[in-house]
Amino acid sequence: MSGHQLVGAVRAGRAHAVREALRAGAGPETEGADGVPVLCLAVAAFDGYVAEALLEGGADPLRPLPDGSTPLLRAVTSGHAGLTAALLGHAVDRLSEQDRAELLACARRWCGTGAEAGLRLATGVAGPAVRRRVADDFGLTAYDLVTLGGTSVYDGHAAVLTRLEASFGPHPSFDVLLARALARADGDHADWTEAVAVLAERPGVDAWGSVLLLRSAPDPLRRLFAADLVRELLALDGESAERRAADILPPWAAEETDPAVLASVLSGLTYVDVAGDGELGPAHRAHPDPRVRRVVPSLLHRTRYAYTHPEAWDVLASLARDPDARVRAAVCECLYEYEGREPARADILAGFLGEDDQLVRIKAVSGLALADDPRCVEGARLIGPVDRAEWPDTWLLDAAARYVERHHRRAGWPPPPTSA
Repeated sequence: MSGHQLVGAVRAGRAHAVREALRAGAGPETEGADGVPVLCLAVAAFDGYVAEALLEGGADPLRPLPDGSTPLLRAVTSGHAGLTAALLGHAVDRLSEQDRAELLACARRWCGTGAEAGLRLATGVAGPAVRRRVADDFGLTAYDLVTLGGTSVYDGHAAVLTRLEASFGPHPSFDVLLARALARADGDHADWTEAVAVLAERPGVDAWGSVLLLRSAPDPLRRLFAADLVRELLALDGESAERRAADILPPWAAEETDPAVLASVLSGLTYVDVAGDGELGPAHRAHPDPRVRRVVPSLLHRTRYAYTHPEAWDVLASLARDPDARVRAAVCECLYEYEGREPARADILAGFLGEDDQLVRIKAVSGLALADDPRCVEGARLIGPVDRAEWPDTWLLDAAARYVERHHRRAGWPPPPTSA
């Protein structure tokens, strides 16, 4: 396969096609029309999935570029923490002290100026900048995309700096990382989520002591940071963290009045088996904030209501009709892999076949097929066109076809024809 096809796949943002091109012989250092390697094209497009595919195929994040930079330095400049972490993971063992100092200096410089002022310095353009919120699926976080004179950066340079410091120092204190998060005042932004993640990962930091101090703070942002940190500790530490969280989270959930903090506290409880917390899910089914209602399906599964209690199905059925699409998606996410054969489950899943979100429709069809419900066949027709090449695992997409095969086999009919 030619380098031209690899360049096309990178520009189109098709990670699967990039891997196919590399397996077929295209070189990972193939250059685009501007003379820079395709890894730089992925960095410029903020495409973490394509960058990962190229890195796994041998692309060099430390390749010297004509302007004196490297793909890794360009990732730092981009303000995208996930991209920086991906390239750093393939380069950290080869970085000299000078390399590390240069990367840290670049991140600090952009942190000091801010994304918009940094773009003005870099481009010399004086016109107005355009700022647009973007969700980053690669890092499961969010940024503002700032564009000026045709050049764009993400505004996550504090997150980039936090990740670089975590990788090779110096390690800032808890209070410094907390201040970076609070400066953003946005629990979804990468600057916030990266500070939480690094503190949870770092040995020797008394994170639990800080949680106990912050959970009673008058400022809800400080309480939110503490709740998010507990959730991250639970995801990383397992049983030891669960024992600590079991003492902290239930009374906190009963007291908390801020919806964002309450949603984070309840999300932490989905990691914890706590005797007697079965009332939490039903109690919040009608909470006025959808962020809280969105946690209830997962919370039910961790309590005595774990989808075996009749009231759990009443709660799920109610939330499946919620006016907020993300709440409905949360119900589908919890039910589509559930292996119970309760009729209520199939009826709820069938109600998602008309959702606007294609992934919700796909998962609803898969859940109906798992329940051996014939409605999965018509549901499969409602899914719409799917680019199967971009699915690394098509098992989910083929659920209705497997149902049809089972049905034919039981009836003793010939197997159904396979689609081209």
